[in-house]
Amino acid sequence: MDNFPKVLCGWSWEENKLFELALALVDEQHPDRWEVVAAMVGGKKSAEEVQKHYVILLEDLQFIESGKLDHKLVEAQSCIQVDCNQSVCWTDEDNSLLVRLDIN
Repeated sequence: MDNFPKVLCGWSWEENKLFELALALVDEQHPDRWEVVAAMVGGKKSAEEVQKHYVILLEDLQFIESGKLDHKLVEAQSCIQVDCNQSVCWTDEDNSLLVRLDIN
């Protein structure tokens, strides 16, 4: 995944994956949520950058769920379509990133 495009505010694939895992682990009501998530992402992003990235993620999700996504563009880019009934598996790479989070 070294060639993952840094289209989301300069975030690498690994940072995005750590970000997603951290969001799943840190309670929304945690008083220092964004500082904790920033630390779990690797410490190179500030709490403000992490929170902004979260807002962008929510905006993207709203856009996708609104049905306004141009599926013709997706097809033109030769993206692989996955059956909606197919489950997503936890990979060894996901597990190694989770271990790196060190959330004891």
